[in-house]
Amino acid sequence: MFLLTIYLVIKRKESFLGLKPLKPQKLKDTITTLGASFIKLAQVLATRADFFSQEYLDELKELHDKLPPMNNSEFEEVFNKAFENNSFKTFDKTPIACASIGQVHKAVLFDDTKVAVKLRRKGIKKRVIADIKIINIFNFLFNPLFSFYTKNSIEAVIKEFSSMILQEVSLNQELQNLIKFSQMYKDSGIKFPKPFIDLSCDDALVMSFEEGFRFDDKENILKEKIDFNKIIGTLVNFYTTQMLINGYFHADPHPGNLLISKDSQIILLDFGMVKSVPNSSRIAIIELIKAANERDYELYISASKRLGTIAYEAPISELAEFTSKMFDIFSNDNLSSESMQKLAFEVLESTRKMPFKLPSDAIYILRVSAIIEGLGTTYIENFNGIKDILPILQENLPKALGAKDSIIETLVDEIKDIPFTLKNLKSVIKQASNGELKIEISNNQLEFISKEIKSFIKPIILSFGLIFTSIFMILYDKELKQMALTLFIIGIIRLLYR
Repeated sequence: MFLLTIYLVIKRKESFLGLKPLKPQKLKDTITTLGASFIKLAQVLATRADFFSQEYLDELKELHDKLPPMNNSEFEEVFNKAFENNSFKTFDKTPIACASIGQVHKAVLFDDTKVAVKLRRKGIKKRVIADIKIINIFNFLFNPLFSFYTKNSIEAVIKEFSSMILQEVSLNQELQNLIKFSQMYKDSGIKFPKPFIDLSCDDALVMSFEEGFRFDDKENILKEKIDFNKIIGTLVNFYTTQMLINGYFHADPHPGNLLISKDSQIILLDFGMVKSVPNSSRIAIIELIKAANERDYELYISASKRLGTIAYEAPISELAEFTSKMFDIFSNDNLSSESMQKLAFEVLESTRKMPFKLPSDAIYILRVSAIIEGLGTTYIENFNGIKDILPILQENLPKALGAKDSIIETLVDEIKDIPFTLKNLKSVIKQASNGELKIEISNNQLEFISKEIKSFIKPIILSFGLIFTSIFMILYDKELKQMALTLFIIGIIRLLYR
C-alpha cells in the first residue's frame, strides 16, 4: 500500500484497480510501521514538491526523531554488546530521542562528564539490506508505468538512498564523519559534539552532551531574545562554505539535529548523513546562483542542464519563460510566503510534462536548501530562499571560485597558473593538428543519445518480431496462415510508419 500510494500520488491518479491511495496521516503511520529503510526513503521523497501535494509533504516531514524506542530486551542486548565493562557512572535507560537507525540516551562518565550515547537498533543492518532488495524489486515492477524522466528521478532517489542508509547504519562511519567534520570546520563558528573514541564502536557512539533549544522550539528561543536574522545568516554562510567551497556537507540539518544555545550559538548534531559534492556539480551550483542573481535565464538553464536537473534536449525558450515566472514570484516583496508558494506550485503544475529530473548529486543539495528555507520561515516573516538567501550566497561566490582575500593574492595565483595554461593550450593545438583532439560528452548528452537510439530501435525490433513470428506460425501450422498474415502485415506497417 505504501508503494501503491507513492505511485498514485506521483501520477496524480485517484485509484488503481479499485484501490485508493492512503491518506497522508495513514501513509505516515504505515511508513513508521515498515521501519528504518522506508522512513529514510520517505524523508528523501519528502523533498520532492513536484511529486507530492503539500498535505502529504507536511506529514512526511514529521518522520525524524519521534519514533518508538527499542523494547527492554533489545536495549539490554545492544547495550551489553557495546559496553562489556561498566563504562558509566549513571546511564538513563529512557531515550531522549528515537530515530529510525538508533536512539540517544543521556549518561554520565566516572569523571562526571555528561555524554550522549547513540545506540544502534538491534538487527538494523540486516533489515536495511533486505528492505533495499524489496524496494528495488518493486521499483522494477512499477518502472514501466512512469515516464522516462520520472523513472530516472525515482531510480536516482533509490540509488542515493540505498548508498546513504548503508553508511548511516554504521556508527563507526558516523564517528569518522564527526571527526573529519570537526577538523574541517573548526573555525566555522558552529559547535560540534566531542567524540569519545575509546568508548565508541559500531553499535554505540559516545559524544559530549550538548545543551540547547531545538531549532523549532520557538517559544523558548523567543524568550531568550535570540537574533534569528543573525542565526539564519550564520547557517547559510556555513552551508555555503560546505557545499560551494569545500564540497563536503552535513546533509540532514532538520530541527532535531540543530540546537541553539542561550548564547546564540548553533550546535550541529548527528553525522550519519554526510555528503561530498563533485567538483562539476559544485561549479554548476555556483553558476546557478550567479545566473539567479543576475536574472540570466540562459546561463541558469545551461547550469541546470550540467547539474542534471533539466534534460539535455529541454526547449530553452519554454524553460526561460518558466524561469522568468518563478523569479518574478520570488522577487516580489508584496507577496507573503504562503502566496509565493501557491503561485510557484501553480507554475510547476503547468510544466509537469517538461523534462525535469533529479540526479543523485542534486537530491541532498535540494533537501538541505528546502530544510534551511523551512527553518527561516519559522522565525522570519515572508522569508524565502531567493530573496533572503541569494544575497548571502552571492557574497561567497568569489571565495567559492577560488579567489583569495585580497586582489594581490588572487593576481599572484593567476600569474602562477600562466605557464600551465600555456602548456595546456599548446597540447590542445598539437592534438588538433594531428587529428587526435577528443571531445568529452556529458552524461546528460549520453543519456539523450541513448534515449533517442532506444526510441528508434524499439519499434524496429517489435516489427521484425511480428514478422518472424508470422513466418514461424506458417512453418509450424499452415492452418494458422490467416493469423500469420495479419501479424506479417502489422509488422510491415509498423516498420514503414514507426
